[in-house]
Amino acid sequence: MNAYEIVLKSREKGRPTAVKYIEKLTENFIELHGDRRFSDDSAVIGGIGTICGKPVTIIGIEKGADTADKIAHNFGCAHPEGYRKAVRLMKEAEKFHRPVLCLVDTSGAYCGIGAEERGQSEAIATSIMDMIRLRTPALSIIIGEGGSGGALGLSAADEVWITETSTYSVISPEGCASILWKDAQKVAEASDCLKLTANDLHELHAVERVLEEKEFSDEFFAQLKESIAAFFEQKKNVPPDQLVQQRYERFRKF
Repeated sequence: MNAYEIVLKSREKGRPTAVKYIEKLTENFIELHGDRRFSDDSAVIGGIGTICGKPVTIIGIEKGADTADKIAHNFGCAHPEGYRKAVRLMKEAEKFHRPVLCLVDTSGAYCGIGAEERGQSEAIATSIMDMIRLRTPALSIIIGEGGSGGALGLSAADEVWITETSTYSVISPEGCASILWKDAQKVAEASDCLKLTANDLHELHAVERVLEEKEFSDEFFAQLKESIAAFFEQKKNVPPDQLVQQRYERFRKF
């Protein structure tokens, strides 16, 4: 597949969303709500569950499955309160020494007037800063679209993994084409230029692992579950100061 075909695949109807991943990867998941400031953002699903018997804080950006579900979850475009909820849950995880798993699938953060009035850019910047400083292991997985700051707000982890037909980019191909060429029809050319595919990102060291999807079968989720558990087991004895320093150095390389 070329880059634009992968873009379309990352947005494909029927692709498993964060809720599906949580269902397949965790046991005993309990959702927690609200940012304790304004409201509960349904685009961000967060809570506590166990993975292979070990407690983990899970935070996912949820796009929704069908039309009604997509509307209910604001098409995966999080408001400031979504990122503030995520930060609240990360800090709670840090307090109780739980690792953090983020599942990222968004075309970008919500850009409406209300979100701007409530400090969208500040909320994303704070989420990035607090995640980099987190004194507990953190892993982010791009499971569909990883769009702009909306994705980066939950991707400042020890490692970032990506499924093979997901994308991760500073801007959508449509937005890039409109800005560079003033022509949205050049979206395929923009997709190539952005280096947004899993293989491109791996070559650029923007992600650490590309996950073979295997049509999102039970085998895929079983192997992913074991990989996540093994990653957190490997990281659990790393001193907090070292975790933070390694995370900082990872992002300074960019």
